[in-house]
Amino acid sequence: MTGPRLAPLLEQFDFARERLTARMTGPVMDSGDGSETKVVPLTDEEYFWEPVPDCWSVRRRTEGPGPRATLLAGAATGEWGLDSSTYPRPWPAPFTTLAWRLNHLSEMLTLRADHTAGTRTLTRDDYRFSGDAASAVAAFDAGAEAWRQALLSADDAALDTVGHCTYPHGGDAEELFVDIVWWVNQELLHHGAEIALLRDLYGAQQR
Repeated sequence: MTGPRLAPLLEQFDFARERLTARMTGPVMDSGDGSETKVVPLTDEEYFWEPVPDCWSVRRRTEGPGPRATLLAGAATGEWGLDSSTYPRPWPAPFTTLAWRLNHLSEMLTLRADHTAGTRTLTRDDYRFSGDAASAVAAFDAGAEAWRQALLSADDAALDTVGHCTYPHGGDAEELFVDIVWWVNQELLHHGAEIALLRDLYGAQQR
């Protein structure tokens, strides 16, 4: 049974996850007032759409990093990588495609789940990024489910433990786990909203 402190955070996560998945796959989604809104499933063309010049995206390793990126993150043996850079990051920050934002979410969820209730060994260098829309949506759902299962293993003592999650690409080692749970929710909510807006802009352009 989910404890009273975790329950509202888990409920929020489930809502955001289900809403984003429906927003990408359709055929309908809850408009927010209980009525159904038709959704055109995400295509590869839209997945890679660059609404402005010099976007960061997911790219084939044979193409090399995109503009102002210094590396393609992810497993070196994978076909695809995520535009990234060493510190300091470029400023102003590059605009990122739907592909970049969705893969960012999936990687974060997958790795944080592993560093909470898994092997606690995975890094970005182990992660394989997705080169098409269907695979990316599937990877997001798998990462979200892995994170949800990791949350179900957390009791109140875990929530109050600094470094319960050992995710190496954030401040997890210095934060209470309950604050990490909150942070993951806001990442899902705000990137989910960005993805939804990109979908609206792409649809308006097509019309």
